[in-house]
Amino acid sequence: MRKWKTIVGFAIALLTCGGCGSLPKSSSSAGAVAMNESAPNKNISRIWQEVLPGGESLCSDGSAYKFLTREGDPKKLLVYLQGGGACWFRGNCDPAMRPTYNINLEQLRGYQTGIFNLDNPSNPFKDHTVVFAPYCSGDVHIGSSDTEYPGLEPDQPPLTIYHRGRANMQTVLDWTYANVTEPETIFVTGSSAGAIPSPFYASLIADHYTDATVTQLGDGAGGYRRMNSDARPHEAWGTFRFITNEAGFDGLDSDTMNYESLYIAAAQRHPNIQFAEYDAAQDSVQKSFLALSGQQDIDLLDALTANHADIRAQADNFRSFITGGESHTVLARPEFYTFAADGTSIRDWVAALAKSEEVEDVRCLNCDQDGYVEQP
Repeated sequence: MRKWKTIVGFAIALLTCGGCGSLPKSSSSAGAVAMNESAPNKNISRIWQEVLPGGESLCSDGSAYKFLTREGDPKKLLVYLQGGGACWFRGNCDPAMRPTYNINLEQLRGYQTGIFNLDNPSNPFKDHTVVFAPYCSGDVHIGSSDTEYPGLEPDQPPLTIYHRGRANMQTVLDWTYANVTEPETIFVTGSSAGAIPSPFYASLIADHYTDATVTQLGDGAGGYRRMNSDARPHEAWGTFRFITNEAGFDGLDSDTMNYESLYIAAAQRHPNIQFAEYDAAQDSVQKSFLALSGQQDIDLLDALTANHADIRAQADNFRSFITGGESHTVLARPEFYTFAADGTSIRDWVAALAKSEEVEDVRCLNCDQDGYVEQP
C-alpha cells in the first residue's frame, strides 16, 4: 500500500451526475433490473442485467464492484462511464468526514432518462446494446492503488481507500469484448467524473475493435484547467502505475498530467476517431470543485476555451459543444432533448456524432442563460 500525504489542490474530475433523473433499483445479486413492463420493440431489452465480476475489482471501501448491461442491437454499442465525485486526501476520502465521491454501489441503479429513455423516439441510442460502468473508486476510473491516507489527528488511524478504477473498468471491457464480438459502431461516453477517462477508454476500445467506427464524447468535465502544479490527485490514485504502459499514452508525465492530456494522446493515436466534449458555460458543480482547490471566482467559459485550444493545438479530430447556464452534465438528464446553443440542439449534435457524421463546434450566444433553444 502507498502512503500519501494530504494534498489540497486541483481536483481533475470530481462530480456527481446530480439530477440525472429517477432510477430503478438494482437487485442485490446477479440478475435483472426491470425498467418498464412493456417494450414496443421486442429486440430491445428493457432490463438491466447486473454483472458481479469479482477478481481484482473493488469499490473504495472494499465492497464488491458490479456493472450493468442491457441487450440491444449487437452492431451498435454504447459504453457509458458513470460519474460520482472523487477523493484525493483524507478529508474528502474518509466516509466519516466530508466525502466527495460515491463510496460504494449499495444504491446502484441504471438510468432511464436522457439517452437511457427508451420511450423517447428521438433517442439516438434507443436500440443500442448498452454497457453501463458504475463508479465507486474515487479515482475517475483511472486508479490503481490501495492508498493509505494517514490520520489527521494523533489518535486517528490510517484509512485505506481502494482506488481500483482501472481494474474495475477492465472487468467491464473483458465482458464487453467477450459478449459484443462484432459491433460496427461504438459510442464511448461518460458524465462528470466518467467524462474524464472516456477518451482513454475509447482508445483502448478502438485498439480492440479495429474494424468498428468509434466515437467519443465527454459530458460535463471540460473546465478543470490546471493552475497548481503541486496538485496531483493521479499520484494518490496510482494512475502512473499503468497508464504509460498503454499504447499511445507512453508520453504522459506525472508532472504535467491533466485532463487534456488524455484527449490529446487518444486523438493522436486514433486520428480517425471523432473526439468531442459537452459543457455548460458556467457549470456550477465544476466551479464548486475549482473553489475547493482554492480557485475562487473562476470564469468557467474562459477555462473551457483555453482547454479546448490546448487540445486543438495538437489534434484536429476534436469538437466541442458549449451551452449556456450553470447546469451540470446533460446525457442522462431529460434536458438532453431540450438544451441547445446557437440554434443547434444537443440531441441533434449527439445524434450526428453517433452516426459518424461531421459536426461543427457549437458555442452559446447568451452564455449566462440556461441552454434552451436559442435563435442565432
